[in-house]
Amino acid sequence: MRFQSIFKFRDRDGKGVRKDEDLRPTFKNFFKFFFRKFSQLISLNLLMLLQVVPIVVALFAYLFIDRTPSQTSALFAPLYGASLIDPSPASSLILALEALPLGIPIYQPAAYWIIGICIVVMLVTMGWQSVGSFYVLRGLVRGDAVFVFSDYFYAIKRNFKQAFLFGLFDSFLIITLVVDLLYYSGTVGTFWLDFMFWVLTAVAFLYMVMRPYIYMMLITFDMKLRKMLKNALIFSVLGIKRNLVALLGIVLLVGIHAILIILFMPRVIITVLVPILYLMAAIGFITAYAIYPVIDRYMIAPYRKTNEDIPEDEGESATEV
Repeated sequence: MRFQSIFKFRDRDGKGVRKDEDLRPTFKNFFKFFFRKFSQLISLNLLMLLQVVPIVVALFAYLFIDRTPSQTSALFAPLYGASLIDPSPASSLILALEALPLGIPIYQPAAYWIIGICIVVMLVTMGWQSVGSFYVLRGLVRGDAVFVFSDYFYAIKRNFKQAFLFGLFDSFLIITLVVDLLYYSGTVGTFWLDFMFWVLTAVAFLYMVMRPYIYMMLITFDMKLRKMLKNALIFSVLGIKRNLVALLGIVLLVGIHAILIILFMPRVIITVLVPILYLMAAIGFITAYAIYPVIDRYMIAPYRKTNEDIPEDEGESATEV
């Protein structure tokens, strides 16, 4: 019975399911919402883990590629000779710090094919998996009767094309920002290089704040990408307090688990297994709990007042803020 209560494969239009209308999404009610929806979050987390499977497979494929050592410093030869002539902890430390050999991956077709396939799968499915997750999270935050698996795939089917296109755009933008940040973080010396690094850091942070708003609008409204981007930028400012509280909550949650892993290092499997069961869904729930009231206040509520006969579940056709 417990197994069935977590993995619910029921029709999303089932009758007689209680809707949590007694709680509003305020900070005071957050923990009531969270624990009331915890079993459904575990179910959702299983689906969200599919998003990281390609990353894990690609990472393992990369780590197990054979490597050949390559020196990164001209000091390696003399320091290595000095350590052979007079071996000591000091010479070994200097050798490790100043001339650590760099392992360059050897070309292995099978490993690179696996990595390439994982990247393609991740790029193609990112939008679909995100809209499915946000649709379920929106229902949990609103207090709707949610059937995790059926609602997840219903959202993908309903937003199939738009989710695919925005997923490609989202992936391209994230990859571009990460590559640029890595480039500028490893290049120092001039004012403009340092300036560009901090500008890109600010842009990346802003987009990470905007991104959940975009996906939430994608599953709720019929809008063009340009308008969604504009509205997400506005909402990231209008909801600054809720965004910061959500960010603080996510940092605390992740930080607590990181500390537990460090403290219980011999039992690291247990401390890692627990967050794997719910952490991604919990982070998503915190995010949705913070952003949905902002969208509801500035877009859904005004539209509902002028279109009271349209069910809010069917996706509204809204204009920009």
